[in-house]
Amino acid sequence: MTHEESIPARPWVGDLVHDPATGRNATLSDVRSDGTYLLRPLRGPGEWKALDPARLRLITKRADRTDR
Repeated sequence: MTHEESIPARPWVGDLVHDPATGRNATLSDVRSDGTYLLRPLRGPGEWKALDPARLRLITKRADRTDR
């Protein structure tokens, strides 16, 4: 395992993530300059702030998603 492989990938805009604070999967829609991460549901309207962005778990990177 290389050093890069041992570091968990940090989610970024467009990535599919799991938010453990809400138990929901979401798309990361924005990262604001104050460090706020905004998430939107996979289906339907709405948006919420990640309560603990450090705990967001990357499911699929934007570049690897096939549902775009």
